[in-house]
Amino acid sequence: MARLRTAVLISGRGSNMQALIEECNRSNSAAEIALVISNTNDAPGLSLAAEFGLNYDVIDHTDFPNREQFEEALTNRLMLSGVEFVCLAGFMRILTKKFVDRWYNKLINIHPSLLPAYPGLYTHERAISDDTKFAGCTVHYVRVGVDSGPIIIQTAIPILVNDTPETLASRVLEEEHKCYAFALREIALGNIYVEDEKVQFNGVLQPQRGVANPDSSTNTSDETGT
Repeated sequence: MARLRTAVLISGRGSNMQALIEECNRSNSAAEIALVISNTNDAPGLSLAAEFGLNYDVIDHTDFPNREQFEEALTNRLMLSGVEFVCLAGFMRILTKKFVDRWYNKLINIHPSLLPAYPGLYTHERAISDDTKFAGCTVHYVRVGVDSGPIIIQTAIPILVNDTPETLASRVLEEEHKCYAFALREIALGNIYVEDEKVQFNGVLQPQRGVANPDSSTNTSDETGT
């Protein structure tokens, strides 16, 4: 079976890109990274792409008078490489409806919160400030609107009493790597797809138990009342 030709779009280090690379480097992977594109010349992720021997390119958005012309050049480059699917990995550009529609259901992103909670920036600071008990990450299909679209997979992690935005971000990032690799793998295998704007699963297991924070399964109180 031909592997799903995938592009990764980055603006910086592309912190999740290595997880996608490792997934695609598995001998039985159903996906391959055909191209890495950055919209900035100095993105550290370009060095990672070179290290793994991947094709990469820079399409600097500042070279274009508007978003539409930038995205037209981006699409042309993707098409030239035979790209069928696109993963955003810290791509710091808001995409227009035309681009999103062109790659409809073939464009996914990862966000460090449990969407629809905390879209946009400063997710960890906001979650801690609100004293919520869980943070996490979300992989989703991209739609017009920031951090919107059908949700593919989410992982929740507890927010600890001594967490800072930095420590929380580090723990969430570990889960991001797992989620993004899983999403690309199962989409490439045809086990995850969109129908009527809802994500459908074929043979993908779902959990049956809840997780509480604090852990309600452990009772530390004196049950005798004395």
